[in-house]
Order: sequence, then structure tokens, then C-alpha cells
Amino acid sequence: MPTPELRTPAQPVAPAPRLPWPALLAMSTAGFVTIMTEALPAGVLPAMSADLGVGQSAAGQSVTLYAVGSIAAAIPLTAVTGRLPRKRLLLVAVGGFAAANAVTAVSPDYPLTMAARFAAGLVAGLLWALLAGYARGIVTPEQRGRAMAVAMAGSTVALSVGVPAGTLLAGLVGWRVTFGLMCVIAVALTGWMLLALPPLPGRADQARVPVRRVLRTPGVATVLAVTATFVLAHNVLYTYVAALLAPLGLDGRTDTVLLVIGLSSLVSILGTGALIDRYLRPLTIAASVLLAAAALLLAAALLGSTGRPAYAAAALWGLGFGGAATLLQTAVADAAGPAGDIAQSLLVTCWNLGIAVGGLAGGLLLDHAGPAALPWSALVLLAAALATTIGGRRHGFPGHGGTRSCEVDAHSS
Repeated sequence: MPTPELRTPAQPVAPAPRLPWPALLAMSTAGFVTIMTEALPAGVLPAMSADLGVGQSAAGQSVTLYAVGSIAAAIPLTAVTGRLPRKRLLLVAVGGFAAANAVTAVSPDYPLTMAARFAAGLVAGLLWALLAGYARGIVTPEQRGRAMAVAMAGSTVALSVGVPAGTLLAGLVGWRVTFGLMCVIAVALTGWMLLALPPLPGRADQARVPVRRVLRTPGVATVLAVTATFVLAHNVLYTYVAALLAPLGLDGRTDTVLLVIGLSSLVSILGTGALIDRYLRPLTIAASVLLAAAALLLAAALLGSTGRPAYAAAALWGLGFGGAATLLQTAVADAAGPAGDIAQSLLVTCWNLGIAVGGLAGGLLLDHAGPAALPWSALVLLAAALATTIGGRRHGFPGHGGTRSCEVDAHSS
């Protein structure tokens, strides 16, 4: 007789661990402070330039110098601090924001303000290189996409609520008070992070990974190229959004347009958090398409000298840009594998290179070709970002049949 099949009782499935919400929300607030510090000059540019006695294009270089600081800091600081505890470094970075914003709030002249902006960029380069790895390092592998979305949500909240609110507040009480408030928030955040963040050790193996080897890892260069062109396109428009809206009769509506961009960005980050683990590639493609559609609408509006399409363009703009940081940081982390922190520092460098060149090139275009040149320049850049994303099917932004690199020899030299 055949032996009866023995059945073992079904084992209960252990519930998935909960996300460490206090820690992730503290990191999200750090992202909020970073983006507020970076982007606030775009909303207060006329008042800031008048107070400092310079033109708007010169005041716009406050964004450029911030980005230059991040570029200068991200790779070397990440490399030399690889062995240090992550929590300590994040606290130092947030404290740096408090100091830089305090100096910006009280600075009496243009050179000191620019020096403070550069210093803020230095700590931003370190913070962004750490944030993604910290969020991914305190959760299980299957939670990494959601943890990244939560940690990056603060940057979207800064765009959706913070910058418009800061612009409105600056109109009521002055732009210096707004920067002073950012200093207070940063000081309070250091206390929150001290209590909420679990310790996360440094990784000595990452400190030994040569940057050139990370760059040669399949997919990493592709993600970095998309990052640089996409962010450059965004910042050519965003840094000079007030000047872009003036010919449309919306020079008094900058805060409203920024609010529309921000609210749609919030929708974007919520959708990204829900879908990123399954649809990274199509979401990244959609980001470039949506931002390109926004630039095209703005170009059409400037040709017709009408402000009506600007709000639709702002909505598309936010939908395209809101989830971009999460998408690109996840893509480069997946491609780089164990060398994730080094790859993140490279992405931060490319991101801020896009900001710096966007502020500089946008200022030159504004001075010599007028605001109508800005959206057409953005369209060319977004076409390059889209083509690179589509071409990264095997590595960087793989489809279902693609492969990701998951190993970097940490001991190579």
C-alpha cells in the first residue's frame, strides 16, 4: 500500500515588521530643512536681491553657490567619513544648517550671504549622501522602497507647503525672518534625531571602494546621467520661476504657482512610494515626459502671452518632479549594491551640478535671451534624460527582463 502523505500543520506567517516611523519622519524633516534652505531663494528672489543691492540673476547665484558647496563636499566627505557612525554625522549636518541659516538671516551684505549659502551646501552634500543609506539600512529589504519614499517625502512637503508658505511669510515679515525660522527648525530637529534615530555604524569596506570602480558598475553612470540632465532642466525653470511668470501677468502669483507645483509633487511622492518597488522604470520615464509637457505648456504660454496654461503646467511639473529624488536614489542604490553610500555621493554631486549649472545657465539665458528661452532649453535637456532612461533597459532602469548589479568588490584598489 502506498504510504499516506504526511502533512505538517501550516506554520503561522510572522507579521512584517513595522516601519520605524519616528526615525523615518525625523529623516524626512531633515530633507524638508535641506530643500527649504536650497529652494527658498527662488520664492523670495526679488526681495532678496533688493535687500542685498544686487540684480535678480546675481541673487539667483545663492542657489548656484549652495549647489557648488554640495558638489565640493559630497564625494570627499562621504569617503573620509565612511567609518564614522551615521547618526553622529547626520546630527552634525543638521547643526550645520542651523548655523548657515542663522548667518543668512542676519547677514548685512552679499558676500557674507553667499558664503553662508556655500556652507549650507557643504553640509547638504554630506546629508543627502547619508540619508538614503540610513533609511534603507534600518529596515528589512522588502521595506526599502517605502522607507525611501517616507524619508524623501520631506523634500516634497518642502516644495508643496514649505516654499510657498515661506514665500508668503517673507512677503509679510521679510525673507530674513523666514531664514531665521529655518534655523529654529533645524535646532529642534537635532534634538528629535538624537532621540529617534537608531544607531547605524559606518562601513569600513565602503571607504575602500574606489570612486572610479563604482562609476564602472553597470547602471550607475546611466542613473547619474539622467540625474544631471533632469535636475538641470528642472532648475533652469525653477530658479527663475518668478521671472518666468512675470511676462504672463503672474508676477504677483509666484507663491500660488509654487503651491500648485508642490501639491502635485505630494501626489507624485505618494504614488511613487506605492509603486516604486514594481514600476521603477516606467515611473522614471513618466517623470521626464510629465516635466517635458510642463515645459512645453510654459513655452506656449509665453508665445501667447497668456497665464492660463501656467497652472496646468505647474500641476504637470509637480507630478513629474515630486518622486524623482526617490526614483533616482533607489535606482543608483540598486545598481551599486554594497557601495551604495559612494554611489549616493556621486548622485548628490550630479544632482547639485544640475542645480548649479541650472542657476548659472538660467541666469545667462534670462539676461541675454529673455524668459522665453528657459522652457525650450529645458525641453532639450529632458529629451536627453528620457532617451538615456529608455536606453537603460538592461542596467540602471531595467525592465522585467533586465538585471541589476549587486556586487562591487569592496577590497579592490
